[in-house]
Amino acid sequence: MKIILKQDYENLGKAGEVMTVKNGYARNYLIPRGIAVTATRRNMRVLEEELKTAERRKDKDRHAAENVAAELSKVSLTAAVAVGEDEKLFGSVTSQTIADLLKEKGFDVDKKKILLNDPIKALGIYTVSVKLHQDVTADVRIWVVKE
Repeated sequence: MKIILKQDYENLGKAGEVMTVKNGYARNYLIPRGIAVTATRRNMRVLEEELKTAERRKDKDRHAAENVAAELSKVSLTAAVAVGEDEKLFGSVTSQTIADLLKEKGFDVDKKKILLNDPIKALGIYTVSVKLHQDVTADVRIWVVKE
């Protein structure tokens, strides 16, 4: 039986692909769970329209992320931290700290999207990447200074 996958499925393929599977597998598992539909002409046209709509939405999201990335690249953040002897920080500057500083500047960015391998534990100027979209990444400069 020929089916059209409505969503990515690990063992079969990606959404929108036409697959040939056994009749029982399609009727008893894939179709009732909404993973696939039968491959009729009508369903093929509907799927093409859905894929076009999804592509337009993805392009719109990427364009919005590029605009935000352009604004973020102009932003410079200052993190004032307490330091001890030998200019060592008490604690560190983490992705949560950077997210809070960005929120103060008017950018609502989730801390999981801030690509920081290790917390910052020394004074200085750092460049941190923020992943806004699958294809869009922005660099933000952070100045870590004494309080």
